[in-house]
This record gives sequence, structure tokens and C-alpha cells, in this order.
Amino acid sequence: MPSAPRTLDPTELGAYLALIETTSLLRHAVDQQLQETGGLSYVQFQLLATLGDAPGGSLRMTDLADGVVYSRSGLTYQAQTLEKQGLVTRAPSVDDERSTTVTLTDAGRDRLAQVFPGHVQVIDDLLLAPLSRADVEALADVLTRTRDHMRQAPPRSAAPRRRKTAAPRSGPPAQ
Repeated sequence: MPSAPRTLDPTELGAYLALIETTSLLRHAVDQQLQETGGLSYVQFQLLATLGDAPGGSLRMTDLADGVVYSRSGLTYQAQTLEKQGLVTRAPSVDDERSTTVTLTDAGRDRLAQVFPGHVQVIDDLLLAPLSRADVEALADVLTRTRDHMRQAPPRSAAPRRRKTAAPRSGPPAQ
């Protein structure tokens, strides 16, 4: 006999719903602040901030997509948009000519510096204000363990691409 599907108890469901609503409310406020202060979308900010934390301010597109959990095609569009604004450059990777490296420019660093104080203020006001230091430490611990668990199965953006195999040829072999 098949077992009944697992259901969430009230505490588990409440935690899940609170997390979803909290992230939605925070994301909305962050989106507004980034757009008003720096003309950036949330994803564009994530890309710039991730590059800002990377050694030399550069990452391969695949690694960048994995880091921000974004599709490769969506990332290509966002990188093109940021490149047109002079905030990043794109070039063939020196390690693998099939890959593209994205690098943060000085203008990109300036844009991050422009939006970051307001970004921190939104986080302080909305997320951190009602929490004690012990709460923040507990939240960081719980979310880090959860993120690490979820990262054990890489996001689709980081999954290896399937290689296309040549279709079998019909007819006599070429001579």
C-alpha cells in the first residue's frame, strides 16, 4: 500500500509562509531602492555585487549564473545590458576560449558604491531592526545550513550542458 503524502505541520507551514512573505516584502523594497538610487534591477545588482566580491572582479559567465542562480540566457541579456552601460566588460576566458569572462569596471564599482548605502539601510530597517544580535546569528546559521543543503543539488544554471551528438548518417559511408 502506498504511504500517504507527507504534509507540513502548522509550525512548518507557518515557517515556510513567513519566509516566502518576508523575502517578497524585502525583495520589493530592495528593488525600489536599487531602481531609484542606481537605475539597477535586483538581478543586475546581484551580478555587480557578486563580481565585486570575486577575485579581480571577474568570473566566468557559468560561475556567475550559478552564484546568482539565474539562467544562462537571462544572464547573457543582463550582462549585455550592464556592458552597454559601461558597468562590466565581457571577453573570452583566458582559461577556456569557449567561456566568457565578465569583469566589473570602475564605473560598475562606482555604481555599487552609489546604491550600497541605501541597500544597507533597507536591510537594516526591514530585516534587522526587529531582531536581537542572537536572533541575527541564529537566522544566519539556519539560512546558511539551508542554503548549503539546497546547493548540494546544483541549480540548473550550473548543471553541465548536454553535448549534442551527431545524428546517425543514413546511406552509404562517405569514401
